[in-house]
Amino acid sequence: MAMIDGEHYAPVVRDALVELPYDIVGCVLVGGTEKLRGGEDYGVPLLASLEEAVAELSPDVVLDLSDEPVLGPPARFRLAARALALGIPYEGADFRFDPPRFEAIARPSIAIIGTGKRVGKTAVTGHVAGELARERNVVVVAMGRGGPPEPELVEVRPTVADLLRISRSGMHAASDHLETAALTGVLTIGCRRCGGGLAGAVGTSNVLAGVRLAEELDPDLIVLDGSGAALPPIAADRRILVVGAHQDLAVTTGYLNPYRALLADLIIVTMAESGVAHRELATAMTALARPGVPVVRVVLRPRPLEDVRGRRVAYFGTAPGTQHARIAEHLERTYGGEVVHVSGSLSDRAALRSELVGLDCDVIVVEIKAAAIDVVAEEAARMDVPVVLAANDVLPLAGEPELDAELGRLANEATASATVGV
Repeated sequence: MAMIDGEHYAPVVRDALVELPYDIVGCVLVGGTEKLRGGEDYGVPLLASLEEAVAELSPDVVLDLSDEPVLGPPARFRLAARALALGIPYEGADFRFDPPRFEAIARPSIAIIGTGKRVGKTAVTGHVAGELARERNVVVVAMGRGGPPEPELVEVRPTVADLLRISRSGMHAASDHLETAALTGVLTIGCRRCGGGLAGAVGTSNVLAGVRLAEELDPDLIVLDGSGAALPPIAADRRILVVGAHQDLAVTTGYLNPYRALLADLIIVTMAESGVAHRELATAMTALARPGVPVVRVVLRPRPLEDVRGRRVAYFGTAPGTQHARIAEHLERTYGGEVVHVSGSLSDRAALRSELVGLDCDVIVVEIKAAAIDVVAEEAARMDVPVVLAANDVLPLAGEPELDAELGRLANEATASATVGV
């Protein structure tokens, strides 16, 4: 089927439909009136919308025969996102987008996907896994750019000493699966991926093998943790999209992120701090998503896994400098530590090493990200300063939908959907 416009003279479009190497079964007029006289005949049925055309005609591909000024780049990406969400490739004169392939699995599943790196997706995964594991047997399958060559089952909650041993063996000790296992204690399987497309397809991954390992454990629910903007290549029964309020609105709502929004059964807007346009983002995501999909705005707050009360604390994370005072205040007010240093440099090893020189503190509290283990924990061991791992609590803003109730709903729906699939 073809997307056409009224800025093209109808006979030109009609001839193109015949000349192009496709069997065109229908068209959708996307706009433009300059060259329309009324009563135009394109030689094929004209339908009202992309969704109606796909439902009625079951095309193999959507062909874009429109152009500026009717369809500029943002509008084209929106149409492409809608086509991909329907499982149909979207093709134009010099481009083609194919929907990512998702493999079917036997167990109920929820996937956590994101619009980019450092949006708090792993924190959300930890919250989802921890909350749902209260009443269910949950296994997390995490995918990362630093994951193991073969799926790795973590059955025992890793300690700082365990993570140091992993790092010293040459492995990435701050991989997402290790973070989730260390912070939640939920059974976690680590996988790897390389590459990611605009729609979130991975170049290569061993996630399916990781899921097969998870299925052998006979869980009630598998939680699939995506990687950056890359999607787990699994046909999850339900999906949660994590969007960072600190991201550029043109990015979070543009390109093929509308496709991610259309996949979502729940959208969580993280970093919804004062002074950030999180309300505008939530409104925009509501408009992009399917009708009725809840959008919940949350903030992330660090939580040391051990008592730091009365101790001088140096905190290492990934938050930008604008959040450092808020982090320090939270750690002091909630956990009773005296914060003497806050760093957001875990992704910058050179900056970290500079900050660690001469650091005077009783304890280092650190997120399990990037260089947390191979630089921060290693230097702390040399300095003989104890290290406490930090989780990030996911806290909805006042008046938002009840997050944990929504998670319970999704888990129930995923179970029912998987049962129907069987």
